[in-house]
Amino acid sequence: MIRVAMIVRSTLYTVRGGDTIQAMQTARMLGKQGITVDIRLTGETIPYSQYNLLHFFNLTRPADMLYHIRKSNLPFVVSTILIDYSEFDKYHRKGMSGIIFRHLSADKIEYIKAIARWVLGKDKMMSPSYIWKGQKKSILEIINKAGMILPNSVSEFDRIRELYHCPKNYLVVPNAVDGDLFKFDHHIKKDPNLVLCIARIEGLKNQVNLIRALNNTRFRLIIIGAPAPGQISYYQLCRKLAASNIHFIDHIPQEQLVAHYQNAKVHVLPSWFETTGLSSLEAASMGCNIVITDKGDTREYFGNQAVYCSPDSPESIYKAVEIASGLPLDDNLQKKISKQFTWQLAGIHTSAGYKKIFKPRDLKWESPEKDLFQPIAENSYLMPDIPNNKNIVSTRPL
Repeated sequence: MIRVAMIVRSTLYTVRGGDTIQAMQTARMLGKQGITVDIRLTGETIPYSQYNLLHFFNLTRPADMLYHIRKSNLPFVVSTILIDYSEFDKYHRKGMSGIIFRHLSADKIEYIKAIARWVLGKDKMMSPSYIWKGQKKSILEIINKAGMILPNSVSEFDRIRELYHCPKNYLVVPNAVDGDLFKFDHHIKKDPNLVLCIARIEGLKNQVNLIRALNNTRFRLIIIGAPAPGQISYYQLCRKLAASNIHFIDHIPQEQLVAHYQNAKVHVLPSWFETTGLSSLEAASMGCNIVITDKGDTREYFGNQAVYCSPDSPESIYKAVEIASGLPLDDNLQKKISKQFTWQLAGIHTSAGYKKIFKPRDLKWESPEKDLFQPIAENSYLMPDIPNNKNIVSTRPL
């Protein structure tokens, strides 16, 4: 039986994000296929001899990976989750760091941020070689040594290939929704004026421009999430700018999000970048109309079934919310999510990636739910053909 060490950032549980849910749900679904998965923080002492495979998350944090790759000498895969922070860092970050970052590449910016976290004691420097290798060379080493990379979309893989110019075997593992938890009740009427934004409160997620867009309007905006470490001043600015129709709720468990999704007509993520927008998938499955950034990989998930906004324009954000609030429920989007974007399917795709690394004779592979498994061609993923909802027509930045 295969045993996997899923190695994640040291702050996975203390600073929760989409990767927290992705790692935990993927591990749970792999377990249902007979694969033993232990989630390990990168700073832990890991007994490598107990495992057949390492599974890393977040390619933007290569220093977390290099140490374990060299120490273990085990095959590994990477869930890339390649977020591009550079537009926010270069043009919208305040203070001296914003001035400095304006003149640097995305990789150099991430390098400085990693070193700063280490110097300030906010994170561990697991791989001293990262200091002299830098961000880009470290990522290149990881990609070249990986048995497989597992992006969340073809769009994400295309960005990786463009940035690092290295062809690589990949298999898309779609981000997903817990269908057992997020069950929409069609009998409960939605509030057409209620708008949600569920995300960590930080510059990248752009709550400031969202607040500017919806301040003193007919909409009641509820922002749910904790401030990111090091961005307390950003959180304070959000609170300072917010009018009486803007409300804040700290991070709450997913179970408590169900009622908020159920009641809201619109969910909005006007981020400077999104690989998916996990809360947008959850909201859509709960009957919310979606407003989302036009930057990142979001169109591969939502196509013409979302209203897109330009994050630098409060006017664009407001207009997108106004359009979304007047649209009918998109049943086709709900069906699409229930068929294409489930954690069960994410687990199947992940195990398919594992299987491509090992030869059949290497391991005895047992799957108590093997009837769920569908063969997946290399460099592809399953996308059932679900008709688009013709009512949602606003697909360009406003």
